Amino acid sequence: MNKKVVVIGGGLGGMSAAIRLAADNYEVTLLEKGERLGGKLNKRGGKGFSFDTGPSILTMPWVLEKLFQSANRNLSDYLSIVRVEPGWRTFFEDGTTIDLTSDLPEMLKQLEAISPEDANELLSYLQYCSKMYEYSLKSVYKTSISGIQDLRPMHSVKELLAMDPMKTMDQSTKKYFKNKKIQQLFNFLIMYIGSSPYHAPAVLSQLTHVQLGLGIYYVEGGMYKIAEAMSKVLHELGVDVKLGAKVEKIVTIGSRATGVELENGRVIEADLVVSNLEAIPTYETLLNEYSYINQGKKELEKFSPTVSGLVLLLGVNKKYHHLTHHNFFFSEDSKKEFQQIFNEGVSADDPTVYVGISSKSDATQAPDGKENLFVLTHVPPLKEGESWELKKDDYREVILNKLERMGLKDLKENIEFEYSFTPNDIKELYGSNGGSIYGVVTDRKKNGGFKIPSKSRVLQNLYFVGGSTHPGGGVPMVTLSGQLTADLILENELKFKRNIG
Repeated sequence: MNKKVVVIGGGLGGMSAAIRLAADNYEVTLLEKGERLGGKLNKRGGKGFSFDTGPSILTMPWVLEKLFQSANRNLSDYLSIVRVEPGWRTFFEDGTTIDLTSDLPEMLKQLEAISPEDANELLSYLQYCSKMYEYSLKSVYKTSISGIQDLRPMHSVKELLAMDPMKTMDQSTKKYFKNKKIQQLFNFLIMYIGSSPYHAPAVLSQLTHVQLGLGIYYVEGGMYKIAEAMSKVLHELGVDVKLGAKVEKIVTIGSRATGVELENGRVIEADLVVSNLEAIPTYETLLNEYSYINQGKKELEKFSPTVSGLVLLLGVNKKYHHLTHHNFFFSEDSKKEFQQIFNEGVSADDPTVYVGISSKSDATQAPDGKENLFVLTHVPPLKEGESWELKKDDYREVILNKLERMGLKDLKENIEFEYSFTPNDIKELYGSNGGSIYGVVTDRKKNGGFKIPSKSRVLQNLYFVGGSTHPGGGVPMVTLSGQLTADLILENELKFKRNIG
């Protein structure tokens, strides 16, 4: 008889694990409290405008290809993925703009105009970033890892040292570049996973290779098409998907989970439970306090939540022709910005603002002559009892004033559709710790750059997927977390059979 698995939460990590396990003949039930699958990868619209409400950038599409292959399917039969060039356009207060592009001659030309000395270092820096990615392919992207003890067997001592474990990402950037604008450009890539370049390990410099070498992609019809494609595969594999099914608690006997209890009182039995709710909220809300103490609050304290964000979805009655699909409006003082957000726990006075306009690549996302602006500004995670209700409007003004000052002329008066998400909304919708967008921070000193282990140390048959567990946040990482956690389950089940055999 096939083993029964219950997956709590239908985000990308949960769907990925469900696909992988169902393809291996597990009997899978996926429970999602919302009205649709996708988790933070979701959609909203109005007045002819369409918006992806979560991730807007796709990298490492091989992760999706690998998932679909594990279910004997071709990704191209479900999705149409196109490369976006330039990957980003960045704007500085003094009027300087730099395009992050995979066109290396063009990239060199732009850097030469700012600093000929730094331009000479670009190829060496890219080679360094590429090496960091190659090391990760051997381990981090290959198997579920919970600490340095798992990493050591997969690398030689020489490789481990070459990964610069004693350096931060900022230190590795400064090794190659002296100009503050160029440093800011490459350092900011870390914000895709909600961490600080002054805290994150140097190995994450590989994010430059991920974006320039592998490229930035968009899914035709909107990023939510990824969730729709996964949903289709789930149904083809016979996964029992239940929407509007809020899990109240994980039912346990001793050190094992026996199933879950829904809000309506129904109990669904399971041999294994996989939680796509972040690990810490799972312990705090779905298991009793005793279990959480057993896990060790002290141990989990090193896994702080990543940044949250204030999201503005703006449908505007004009086109900004100088913008591209992905745009960043940088703060004037990068170090101060990260200091305020990560060290002081306050919103930056002068934040970096991301503006994604998918209608630049896909005309179906906005009416003719108009554009859909997805505006994201990172803010610290919520403190206990904190509410954004009173400060949302003031910070909205800070953001819109900055955008108008830096080239989006008459933005406010051209907004004809608007919807916003605060950190409180993100926490309420997705149960994330402190309204975190990307799970837990990658911090060299706090946690060595590692995530919460995928296998629970409280319950023998409870596993985690998503941004708080290995390998981290962002579309490819959370999707990969589902696959790697499923692989870990299969490996542990095989060991169990061998032991009893």
